[in-house]
Amino acid sequence: MPPIISISHLSKTYGSGLKALNDVSLDIDRGEIFALLGPNGAGKTTLISIICGIANPSAGQVLVDGHDNVADYRAARSMIGLVPQELHTDAFETVWATVSYSRGLFGKKANPAYIEKVLRDLSLWDRKDSRIITLSGGMKRRVMIAKALSHEPQILFLDEPTAGVDVELRKGMWEVVRALRATGVTIILTTHYIEEAEEMADRIGVINKGEIILVEQKAALMQKLGKKQLKLHLLGTVEAIPPQLADYNLALSEGGSQLIYTYDSKAERTGITGLLAALREAGIRFHDLDTTQSSLEDIFVSLVRA
Repeated sequence: MPPIISISHLSKTYGSGLKALNDVSLDIDRGEIFALLGPNGAGKTTLISIICGIANPSAGQVLVDGHDNVADYRAARSMIGLVPQELHTDAFETVWATVSYSRGLFGKKANPAYIEKVLRDLSLWDRKDSRIITLSGGMKRRVMIAKALSHEPQILFLDEPTAGVDVELRKGMWEVVRALRATGVTIILTTHYIEEAEEMADRIGVINKGEIILVEQKAALMQKLGKKQLKLHLLGTVEAIPPQLADYNLALSEGGSQLIYTYDSKAERTGITGLLAALREAGIRFHDLDTTQSSLEDIFVSLVRA
């Protein structure tokens, strides 16, 4: 099955000379949740703006379900719903009115039954007659999603969807996104919350300085780049790591009461057996040990700093 979005050699240079994107090529698969990660200024919002037809590329091409988003703008844009990072709503309009109006902007005939379904799916039905100004931040964010879905798009862009939303509401938004994906909507999200990508995404792309530096299935990325750490809780403290343990690249922590050994859990030999023997020979005793897996945040930081 062809990708629903195909980006080929996309570049963007602003009048100031800033090169926001440099030769970006990327395919988004139909029906997936794709998380785009990157530090501030990496090019995430510029990339989304170009795909959605808000900004023009300096070079390259974007196909949305086979439609060139410049030559066939109307058809391409009708496929896309966009929830921007900033909240832009008609403060004194009702929820029903603003979502219905957004549908009309795309030339869609009125469909009250569909609007009702969207509002119910987003837990907004009970507030359909409420003015936007009276809603909480989390509710306003849901209204933005409802507006983006009003014209029945097949692709939904979420630019920092839970920015400024508390933890409980953030988890509620995750449930909303999963429910949308279950209906066949392809979802692309940018986020600063690493746990958001770790929780929801099927694939993860990392962008830095205008270039895509990695695209990988989340599980494969964690497996490929993730490391495990063995923490040894010592019976006493040590001021320095004995020379005979130098080959293990150990680190001291907690004031010398812990030794940390980092290893590749997928390697043929982890070196743990040899380490434990070497510790005994060095006279270092421990009363407990535990292991931890590198998080996606650890991996992301290591990629961006590389």
